[in-house]
Amino acid sequence: MSPNHGLLIGDNRSVSSSRYEAISDEQWARIEPLLPSSVGRPGRRFENNRRVVEAIIYRYRTGIPWRDLPVEAFGSWKTAWKRHRRYAQDGTWDKVLAALLADADAAGKIDWTAVSVDATINRAHQHATNTVRPDQDTGGPVELHKSSTRVRRESARR
Repeated sequence: MSPNHGLLIGDNRSVSSSRYEAISDEQWARIEPLLPSSVGRPGRRFENNRRVVEAIIYRYRTGIPWRDLPVEAFGSWKTAWKRHRRYAQDGTWDKVLAALLADADAAGKIDWTAVSVDATINRAHQHATNTVRPDQDTGGPVELHKSSTRVRRESARR
């Protein structure tokens, strides 16, 4: 795949001249039918789905917090955050990714021989877990956060 991941962006000529727009009309035509509708749902209807998707893309590209999304370009950050969260929970993003990958694969834009899986293992120290083992001694006074005199008294009782 190309560095800009080709799935949404394609070649740079299809990107709008606005710094806030990330997807072309052709790309939006592929994505829009995959997004859920607000018809039949309680509450307000979805306004401008494209604007929200553009906000989500912009946020991930820039790495800014949700609250820092430019209001003039994307509207309320809460709308973008809620929609992103909803789409992540209901599997919409998975469906969009699967469809875009299928399109790119059918067009020969994905080189599957270049796919790499990293099998790195990082082992955690035994004291790095969040489990509680009251019946098991896991260390000395530092790990127990007790004073040494208290530990000596408890050891003498055993």
